[in-house]
Amino acid sequence: MSHHPSPGASRPGLIPPHGGYRSLKSYQMAEIIYDATVVFCDRFIDRRSRTHDQMVQAARSGKQNIAEGSQASGTSRKTELKLTGVARASLEELLLDYEDFLRQRALPLWGKDHPEAQAIRRLAYLSNRSYASYRSHFESSPPAVAANAAVCLIHQANYLLDQQLKRLEGQFLEEGGFTERLYRARVAARGNDRTNRTDRTNGADKVKP
Repeated sequence: MSHHPSPGASRPGLIPPHGGYRSLKSYQMAEIIYDATVVFCDRFIDRRSRTHDQMVQAARSGKQNIAEGSQASGTSRKTELKLTGVARASLEELLLDYEDFLRQRALPLWGKDHPEAQAIRRLAYLSNRSYASYRSHFESSPPAVAANAAVCLIHQANYLLDQQLKRLEGQFLEEGGFTERLYRARVAARGNDRTNRTDRTNGADKVKP
């Protein structure tokens, strides 16, 4: 008699691995941006001003929504997509705040070919990159350098998030969401149950009295 696997024996888990946001390059960069923005705002923007709070909260939103989206991915690709998009929008808002800071003070905005901008971008390739890798740009540099360094970091984070969103959209279209996985798992389970019942019935017919 043939042996069939029990329901779920070879079926992948209904809830896939999720929540590994600390290993995401986008999260790592967003965390650096948050730490840098707290320092920048405390140094150069009045703590009583609305702009101070808005910039810190935008930076925090970028970081937190990447983490929350990763956590939600196990049961909702749609929520992961939405929260990752919110993170992207928050960092875009923060980017505009830094650009406003430079423009309103008649400070230069570095182009992508500016030597210091290129030096900051190269730091992204460090294997042990953290806020400490950029500390001097925010804790001891003049405001123009600090703001431009933040602009460079946000551009890098936004690029990573754009790539992440494309990948998530592709996965959602190909694999569907939790509800669709649940439906497929139920169909597979019912199919296995019917097969097992048929095997048991056929086996009983072959037993001699």
